Amino acid sequence: MSSAEQTVEVVVGRIGKPHGIKGEVTVDVRTDEPERRYAAEAVLRVQAPRGSAFGHRSVTVASTRWHQSTLLVRFAEIGDRNQAEAARGVVLHATIDAAATPDDPEEFYDHQLVGLAAYDVEGAHLGEVTGLVHGGAQDLLAVKALDGRATLVPFVAALVPEVDVAAGRVVIADRPGLVAPLPED
Repeated sequence: MSSAEQTVEVVVGRIGKPHGIKGEVTVDVRTDEPERRYAAEAVLRVQAPRGSAFGHRSVTVASTRWHQSTLLVRFAEIGDRNQAEAARGVVLHATIDAAATPDDPEEFYDHQLVGLAAYDVEGAHLGEVTGLVHGGAQDLLAVKALDGRATLVPFVAALVPEVDVAAGRVVIADRPGLVAPLPED
């Protein structure tokens, strides 16, 4: 197995507005492990928005601090407010070991969920997980139903009571029309 197959890239945040004049920026955090992903000297791959003047391919975390509920980060490559303004909208990616798991057993990386077989609480096969859609209020599990329809299930314990990555399955407390089609009249 090559090293490329042993790692996976995950989105961990997006650079927001500048904070102050010394290059510090706000970060819209997209990880449940900010202390791990934004540790000092962590190197993150950069995906600049179309038309961006930001010229770096990666950034190195120099320091972080929380200001109320906002993460403020100083990157070694961003030294002043103008550079911070140019970095606005840049998406940050971390490379992690494909076998790594989050510290919290109730959390999962997106790539761990893709391909899992979906079953209802009685054990009937519903389809396959095709992805995760990150929403503002909650994440949605994308499931391809057995009849080929693309469905979205709120990724909350009430509707997805069991995720067993090792066994390759998720259990969905299905409701008519959620994954299984609505019954015909």
